[in-house]
Amino acid sequence: MIRDITLGQYYPGSSPVHRLDARTKIIATLLYIIELFIVNNFWGFLIAGAALFTVIAISRVPVKFIFRGLTAVFLIIAFTFVINLFMVDGRILWQWKIFKITYEGLMRALFMAVRLVLLIIGSSMMTLTTKPIELTDGLEKLLKPFSLIGLPSHEIALMMTIALRFIPTLMEETDKIIKAQQARGADFESGNIFQRAKSLIPILIPLFISSFRIAQDLALAMEARCYHGGAGRTRMNEIHFARGDAAAAILMIVFLAVIIASRFLPTIF
Repeated sequence: MIRDITLGQYYPGSSPVHRLDARTKIIATLLYIIELFIVNNFWGFLIAGAALFTVIAISRVPVKFIFRGLTAVFLIIAFTFVINLFMVDGRILWQWKIFKITYEGLMRALFMAVRLVLLIIGSSMMTLTTKPIELTDGLEKLLKPFSLIGLPSHEIALMMTIALRFIPTLMEETDKIIKAQQARGADFESGNIFQRAKSLIPILIPLFISSFRIAQDLALAMEARCYHGGAGRTRMNEIHFARGDAAAAILMIVFLAVIIASRFLPTIF
């Protein structure tokens, strides 16, 4: 399950989505997340889902690879669904003792589950179609105006990109530690919740040590390449807006208008 996390991974390709400027994809992802919280009915989610799957089709990233990333967060989605299903008052559809399912709770649970799925897939598409170095440059360019007030745009962009890039690395390291501990007879599934939490200690301690080792190796590698921050730093490949980015910007504006208009459509249920 840990290996199934796709956030932070890059899927090589030469599709129109891959060729877009990193700044365009960052802004598009942020707008998409905002629009998901603007949606208030299933028409909006249907439009948002259709737009997302159109982008996936254009990017030519395998759908199985994208959906594989949902298995790692299935428990979070399921927990959110159950909490909203049983904790919202309203018109009762089913009841057994203290447990009850209401119409309002069912609708909110479905809304939250669909919103989380679309949010995770939409966020993953940015990293799947953008190289880490391009993501760093794009974030730095977007944060550049804030450097006028003393914000270290380059350092923040580099820190965020490294954090995203090393999510798959740390997940792979966690998987190795779990398998190594299981080979030594460790049991992570039996017992009550407190016993299971205690059994995670043999995983967390080696993981922290491994994380510090990876960070130290990265720092040494950066120092060996004479990295001294963003001051005076040049790039081998400069990022530029192209026609595809202008077309994407127009589509983003149109999509935002459609999402806002969908709020006024009659509800399906």
